[in-house]
Amino acid sequence: MISSVRGTVLSASGTTAVIEVGGVGYRVGITPQLALTLAVGSTTLLHTTLIVREDDMSLFGFAELEELQVFDLLRSVTGVGPKSAQGVLSTMTPSQIAVAIADDDDAAFRRVSGIGPKTAKLIVLQLAGKLDVAPTAPTVTTASTTASDVVVALVGLGWSERDAQATVDDVVASVGPETSATVPALLRAALTRLGPQRSAGSRS
Repeated sequence: MISSVRGTVLSASGTTAVIEVGGVGYRVGITPQLALTLAVGSTTLLHTTLIVREDDMSLFGFAELEELQVFDLLRSVTGVGPKSAQGVLSTMTPSQIAVAIADDDDAAFRRVSGIGPKTAKLIVLQLAGKLDVAPTAPTVTTASTTASDVVVALVGLGWSERDAQATVDDVVASVGPETSATVPALLRAALTRLGPQRSAGSRS
């Protein structure tokens, strides 16, 4: 079992990253949000799980141990494979997943691509009481966490922390909570606001 990898990011795009550890490049399945934060050439630590099947061996990685734990719990649900579990974590945070399960809200899972009504209901039923993540109702803290993640991503892409924070604050104030509710949407808006004056990876 490969429980973690620490190494140099060779590539990160979509739902896949390649992390070089000791001269070996490990292909790791990741969420799109995590891909946005992994700068090529940087060093990263991912908490991982190796899934072995008859004709395939796949490694999935997460920045937070909490995400990996929820990933494994999701895979324990009938009808939820690793790709579907990854899809849930690409759409919802562990806290949002815990809230949906605590509220018996299977509709939240039906919004995930590849999760049908029956599977969504099974997630709620089979994971009830199993998550260690403390459910918290969506508040300003959720938006704050999203903004912080985007600031980290922008710094990793080459902007100064001051410029990144100022831009994210401006975007959140101007586009409203719906547009800035997720990391990808807020990051796209921030990059549009910053403009092309810097190439990714450049620093002042």
